[in-house]
Amino acid sequence: MARLVDVIEAMIKELIEENNGSATISRSLLAERANCVPSQVTYVLSTRFSTGNGYIVESRRGGGGQITITQIKPASAEDYIKSIIETTGDSITQQEAKILLANAAEAGVISARVATSIMSAVSDRSLAKVDTDIRSAVRADVFRNALAGLLI
Repeated sequence: MARLVDVIEAMIKELIEENNGSATISRSLLAERANCVPSQVTYVLSTRFSTGNGYIVESRRGGGGQITITQIKPASAEDYIKSIIETTGDSITQQEAKILLANAAEAGVISARVATSIMSAVSDRSLAKVDTDIRSAVRADVFRNALAGLLI
């Protein structure tokens, strides 16, 4: 069974696709449709629809919680990959890496096979012998370098 955040993400992506890359939604109506509280919609927006994930989210105050989400269309695959590299901080979680790679594959920037290969390299299982205090930092380094290797 899909997790609630995955369901909300799928609903938002469907709305964006239906509206040619941009959709204006009401946080409360979407929460009602997903049978959750508005803060869960906010969580999905902040974690799965950031600039680093290829979206611009604009919130309108006073309009009943209206939010406009626009999918960013990269000029090229190279620009998309460079953007991911530049926006990846000093550390990254396994889940964040997974989302970024899935978005890149969905956008056609990398193949599903490349995404799976990079994900394997940065997974908790691959980094099991790395001290947990620095695992996310090591993952970020490996992640950025794997993506940079695609630019050569």
